Order: sequence, then structure tokens, then C-alpha cells
Amino acid sequence: MTSARRSTAGIETGEVATEHRMRRLRRTEGLRRMVRETRLSPADFIYPVFVAAGHGVREPIPSMPGQSRLSVDQLAQEAAELRSLDIPAILLFGIPDFKDAEGSGAWISDGIIQQATRALKDAQPDLVVVTDVCLCEYTDHGHCGILADDGSVLNDASVDALARTALSQAEAGADVIAPSDMMDGRIGAIREMLDQGGFEDRTLLAYSAKFASAFYGPFRDAADSAPQFGDRRAYQMDPPNGREAMRAIERDLAEGADMVMVKPALAYLDLVREARQRFDVPLAAYNVSGEYAMVKAAAANGWIDEERVVLETLTGIRRAGADMILTYHAKEASRWLARTGA
Repeated sequence: MTSARRSTAGIETGEVATEHRMRRLRRTEGLRRMVRETRLSPADFIYPVFVAAGHGVREPIPSMPGQSRLSVDQLAQEAAELRSLDIPAILLFGIPDFKDAEGSGAWISDGIIQQATRALKDAQPDLVVVTDVCLCEYTDHGHCGILADDGSVLNDASVDALARTALSQAEAGADVIAPSDMMDGRIGAIREMLDQGGFEDRTLLAYSAKFASAFYGPFRDAADSAPQFGDRRAYQMDPPNGREAMRAIERDLAEGADMVMVKPALAYLDLVREARQRFDVPLAAYNVSGEYAMVKAAAANGWIDEERVVLETLTGIRRAGADMILTYHAKEASRWLARTGA
């Protein structure tokens, strides 16, 4: 740069100086790490697991490479691995051995999630066990609630069943109850049921802004929970509606939620950011099965660098404002972070 350029008066000189100062901070990996604004850590992750009936089951899920359905006896090994990676929490989805119209397998004391919870708390008491509260895995029709004769979902009857399910999971030892059903009023009903049952100390993580997304396909394959008819757009949120998402979060907090969630993550980062700015509570974002599967497919074809894309994606979710990320990438991302020291 010439001396004339350096001495130019006014804002131009300031702009040039700022540009050079910013680039100097990017010059080496050490400098980049030193000034990094957003930190990603295994402590940010919640790892979802599909628990199946049976013994010795470790069944790969074709639509989610690297993920498997696990039987209860396999969970101690899984829990030990998570703790060795400093991942603090596991999220349980159940695949029961029977289904009925009401989803009664969700709240029985020896249900698949109740068994899994007890096994995990015995194996790793310090691992935070988060249990999904929904009926879709337990109903023979695949919807998230109890149906009327015309096939519509009965909200109040479904809420009663969900509250019984939450209480049963708390009795089994769940640390965090996570209702994902999207019925109206279920947070208040679950909070009341837990409090009356002596579980005032149990945390509620509400799927407050859960959208009727096309990104759930691999999950429904993994959990065997696809609706047998229709879809879930009558009770999950319409993807274009951001203001409604904020109202739903506000309602769930008023009803007693301790933490809230936006699901999916990547197509809804604007809502993660808005929720972070508006609500001073722990905020989760779910990096869902379709987002996971797309990365895996592209990596398998050699189209992307999987490690860089995964860490960039998860960092972006954190940068948007999420305190916690529910992600199937949790174990591999934790290994990559440990190796790189990022």
C-alpha cells in the first residue's frame, strides 16, 4: 500500500485498517481458535437412541447409516461410551413389541422406555436420561394421539394418556421428560401430573415449535411410527409460521416447561435465533434424521467432507442460539472435537 493510500483521510482509512485487522486474526489456526466466538463441545449434545424389544439386538437402520436399534441389554455399553466422550445426555425412543389403538404400551410400568430408563440409571447414574413422550410409536395407527371414529385426533383424551406416560417415565427414573406430541395443553397437564405424583423436581423439555416437516422420514422408518393414513399436519406446526412458533413457546413456558425446543434445526435457524433473543431459558434444537441422512448420503458419494460439514452444521446451530443440540452425529462429532482440540 502506498503512503498516499495510507494517509487518505476519513472513513476510507478506517475501513482499510479494519479489513487488515480482521484478516490478521485469521492468519493461523491458533489465532482463529483464540478469537473464535462460538464454541462447540460434547457437553452441548444430546444423543437420540432407538430402543427395541428383544435381547442382544443391535440392528442397523438402513436409512440412518451408523445408527442402530438397540435392545435394553445393549444400553449399558452405549451409556459407557457416551460418558467416555463427555456427552451428558441420551434421548430414548421406544419401539414396543405390541401396539394398540390407544398406545397403552407408552405408560405401562414395564414398557420399553421404562425398562431402558432403569437400565441406564443403574449403569450410569450421572448420565442424564431424557424420555420422549408421544404415542406414535405405540399406536397401531401411527398417530401421536387417540383417535375419534372419524380418524381425527382427540386432544383431551390424548393429553390424559400423555400425562400418564410422563408419570410412568418419571417413576422409572427419567431425569427429563420431553413431550413431542404437539397436543394443546399437554405441558400443563404433565406438570400437574408430575407434581401430584411427587416428581416436582423433574425437568420438562417441551417440543414447543415442532413443525410438520419432510425431514422426519428416516426417523419414522427407524421407529416404525409412520401414520397408517393421513399425516400429522393437523397438530404439528405449519412450516411457514414463525410468529405462531413464538406463541407456542410462550404458552409452554407459562404451563410449566423448563426448557424448549425448535425442531427441525437447519431450516428453522431463524426461529432458533428469535427464540434465543426472546426467551431466557435453556433452548434446544433437534438436528433431525433427514438432516443426518442427507449428510451421510453425500459423504458416502464423496461429494462432501463429512467431518467438516458436520462440525460446521452443529456450530451453526450453536451460533444461532441453541444451548443444546439433539443430534445423531453426537458421538462422531465428539471424537472429532477431541482429536482437533477445537
